[in-house]
Amino acid sequence: MLKCTLMNLPPVWLASASPRRQSMLGWINLEFKIQAAEIDESLGPGELAMEYVSRLAREKAAAASKKIRAHGLILAADTTVVLNRDILGKPLNKGEAEKMLKALRNRSHQVITALVLLETRGAVTTIETCTSIVHMRNYSDDEISKYVESGDALDKAGAYAIQHPQFNPVDNLIGCYASVMGLPLCHLERNLRKFSDYQPVPINAVCQKFLDYTCPIHQRILDGENIT
Repeated sequence: MLKCTLMNLPPVWLASASPRRQSMLGWINLEFKIQAAEIDESLGPGELAMEYVSRLAREKAAAASKKIRAHGLILAADTTVVLNRDILGKPLNKGEAEKMLKALRNRSHQVITALVLLETRGAVTTIETCTSIVHMRNYSDDEISKYVESGDALDKAGAYAIQHPQFNPVDNLIGCYASVMGLPLCHLERNLRKFSDYQPVPINAVCQKFLDYTCPIHQRILDGENIT
């Protein structure tokens, strides 16, 4: 864990080009720079979903750190969708996106996001994971086709965005909405509060404002509970 009770918050670098993660950091008014990290996202032999998503987040942080010479706090995250034991990453093409969405239709699956904070000067690393249970609605084949043709599915794990207003694929959620989007804000907030000059954010109010979602687990996370 980060040992920074008496430390000031160093400059923050986001190891991602994701516009969603950039926007979400803006919700909490966190100043940051971008150092996108390109890594091989192939699944390792026998690798389980939790191991896979955690490894990718760590590798993104490490790749970004090699390009940043100044002192800083690197933030990296990775998200994957798990249906039964099958890991659904980003679809390679429209056909694969349609196949994923049909497999997920009217069924429940897990969304796991790993969050890594790497403090470059001291090489201190924190890793958090958050698992949410998502149940998809019984959308039609025509709805799938229209959504896939929009192009939105191709850069999303599981080929969908929970927040998409037209497709609106999710019927029910147990867990963290922000984590399903790609960044577990409560886990991030919990770790940022360990820095002496960080100004705490009312994170539940943030999710209510930007996601119209009242999170049932935010206080448990802020209090230190691991939601995995």
